[in-house]
Amino acid sequence: MRTAWPIDSRPREKLQLLGAQSLSDTELLALLLRTGTAKAHVLDLASQILQQFGGLAGLLNASPAALRAVNGLGPAKQAELCAVAELAKRATAQSLQDKPTFTQPQAVKHYLQLHLAHLPNEHFAVLFLDSKHHLLAMETLFQGTLNHTSVYPREVLVRALHHGAGAVILAHNHPSGCAEPSPADVQLTKTLQDALRVVDVRVLDHMVVSQGAVYSMAEQGLL
Repeated sequence: MRTAWPIDSRPREKLQLLGAQSLSDTELLALLLRTGTAKAHVLDLASQILQQFGGLAGLLNASPAALRAVNGLGPAKQAELCAVAELAKRATAQSLQDKPTFTQPQAVKHYLQLHLAHLPNEHFAVLFLDSKHHLLAMETLFQGTLNHTSVYPREVLVRALHHGAGAVILAHNHPSGCAEPSPADVQLTKTLQDALRVVDVRVLDHMVVSQGAVYSMAEQGLL
């Protein structure tokens, strides 16, 4: 049976009165979905979808196949969600291209979470930056298993030279959910620092991404 939601829980009216920032994640998604199903109010449907994907970050990283499997999401809604996810990634990337990354560390973390947080296996990515620390490109260079990825410094070096990078931010995800770096992660960072220093490319940070957090080695004094 559908839940009878009170008038003051209607997302559109709430947005008009109080602004988009006043809406919860469920209300924002409900506003995008517009309609529910025969058995579920749109707010109930939005809540169920967020629970299924582990929140907004998980939903924004969901594959088309995963979205197709959700009852109540037709082709039009699936396409809209994919479009919103891509807009979020492009907007964050544009911000990192326009302003130095060191002035917006939260944007860097958000960008990496959008790309890496909900991947089922470990992925190792690199943000290639120019000499003023604006984003040139992001590349996922290596993929591995649930808890291990083999990273080859020579390939990172080649791609840094290809982009003419002056600096890089390293990143990889921990599907286990713990964002703490392992001793092997710290040692890899030092190895890559030494390799890239030869061609005058600085390693600004190595971020470890999980669903709920991003650990910055630079912020923790490990670089």
